[in-house]
Amino acid sequence: MDIFQAIILGIVQGLTEFLPVSSTGHLVIFEKIFGKEPSLFFDTMLHAGTLIAVIVVLWKDIWEILKKPFQKLTLFLILATIPAVITSLVFDSSIKEIFKSAQFLGICFLITTAFLVTAELLSSKYSKSGNNENLLKNAENMSWLDALIIGIMQAIAIPPGISRSGATISGGIFRKLNRDLAARFAFLMSIPAILGAVVFQTKDLFDGKTIENEITFSPIAVIIGTITAAVVGFFAVKFMLKIIREKSLYGFAIYTGVLGVFCLFDQFVTKFLF
Repeated sequence: MDIFQAIILGIVQGLTEFLPVSSTGHLVIFEKIFGKEPSLFFDTMLHAGTLIAVIVVLWKDIWEILKKPFQKLTLFLILATIPAVITSLVFDSSIKEIFKSAQFLGICFLITTAFLVTAELLSSKYSKSGNNENLLKNAENMSWLDALIIGIMQAIAIPPGISRSGATISGGIFRKLNRDLAARFAFLMSIPAILGAVVFQTKDLFDGKTIENEITFSPIAVIIGTITAAVVGFFAVKFMLKIIREKSLYGFAIYTGVLGVFCLFDQFVTKFLF
């Protein structure tokens, strides 16, 4: 993979990691276009770039957690991370196979659409109810069950095509969290999720076959792709926080729905990419 392709994938990752459209799903598509098999290591490094972005944007929230590490929010973030960790450990080989084959990519994009549409329908229902401010939860009255269910949504979003941010934000809305809290909690959850992915992928690098597959990526391309993902991701986080507060998610739902239909049509009819 050359530097130009690494920059393109870095832009794609930075834009789509925090928008509810599935960054891994888009990386699979672009890597198919470039004629390269999906690389878990390269994808993980791009995720590391977006990790830098979310830390920079949410540094105040992170600092508050570090100052009081035993607060309720910290415990909720730990609890919400557990389902994805268990899923990754139990289904590690199956997840890698799904990632490489992209067999269910179209269906997974449609699942993202379903999550977003359902979340917006529920959000609209809540807003039409009386005393909306009292109906929605803030950080003070969020419960452990809310955190667990959002964590389960993150575990469901491991396959490419199911947006992690879309699933976790939707999970927060399902549990009647206010939209700003749902988005911030989802983005804070991405920090341990991405760190975990980096740790697991580093372990896999000691596998001879993995190293052989990754050797096609030049170090310079990986570094530039990671930096690009970090810069673009910084603006994507800020944009998404504004969108979730002021706009609906229907536009993203339409986009992932169209993309899902395209992937299924290509997989079973045209076979241009898949």
